Amino acid sequence: MSNESKTVAVLGAGTMGSGIATVMARAGYRTVLFDIDEANLRRGIDSVHGFFDKSVQLGKLDAEAGRSAKDALRGTTELADLAPCEVVVEAVFEDLALKKDLFGRLDEIVSDSALLHTNTSTLSVTGIASGSRRPERVVGTHYCNPAPLMKLVEVADGRHTADRAHKATVEFLGSLGKTSVATLDRPGFIVNRFLIPWENSCIRALEAGVATKEAIDAAVPGSLGHPMGPFRLLDIVGMDIHQQVATRLYEQLRDPKFFPPPMVERMVAAGDLGRKTGRGFYTYDDTRLFGS
Repeated sequence: MSNESKTVAVLGAGTMGSGIATVMARAGYRTVLFDIDEANLRRGIDSVHGFFDKSVQLGKLDAEAGRSAKDALRGTTELADLAPCEVVVEAVFEDLALKKDLFGRLDEIVSDSALLHTNTSTLSVTGIASGSRRPERVVGTHYCNPAPLMKLVEVADGRHTADRAHKATVEFLGSLGKTSVATLDRPGFIVNRFLIPWENSCIRALEAGVATKEAIDAAVPGSLGHPMGPFRLLDIVGMDIHQQVATRLYEQLRDPKFFPPPMVERMVAAGDLGRKTGRGFYTYDDTRLFGS
């Protein structure tokens, strides 16, 4: 059965949710992007469309494929519209009570055979799954950011995740062109255990005047092979998101490497969150996820 015959969904139209929806629509799935806020939903859809438009401009997609990918996406503010979805990826704010409530509500909407994924990287998959009456079908799938560009997805089973749900999840991720890596249900999984302290170190180096942001962003891809520098990445992720993830990991692990540097608090207080606000470490005329 082709991807076009299947319907999937993403809960949350922020940076990560929009990125995951981009991946799904690009793979040919009928994709539903959900958000309770109409304005945020519109921004998310605009970001997805902007990514496909830019891909066509760069010659990475032909015009017909770009149109098809945009046509595959629709938005909704009604959770009931997710009823036909075979896979639902939750990518909302990192709040355990909120996520548990959503999974409980989804139980009453989607079929019993639907897979439920959470994109968390700081909360317990087991804890989130406890909000569902069918925790055996809940799997942690942490997409590396930016989701449309990065291949890796961390897969974390909760305590009651069924083997069949894990296998079906890996198969689904493969259909998206993703590479899966299994990790235990532990704070930060693999990637953020390494990434958050490293990003904090880069910010501290900038604070200390070791080099300019431009120099650090040039040195990292040039020497370490990263696809982009830390400050370009942080502007895509959002400084508010970095602050939240770093703080939650520090609270759980009590390792000072995870505690966000003072510059993070100042930037968040000033509203300099990155691309989505037009200003972070750099300034942007286009606030879409992958604008020019």
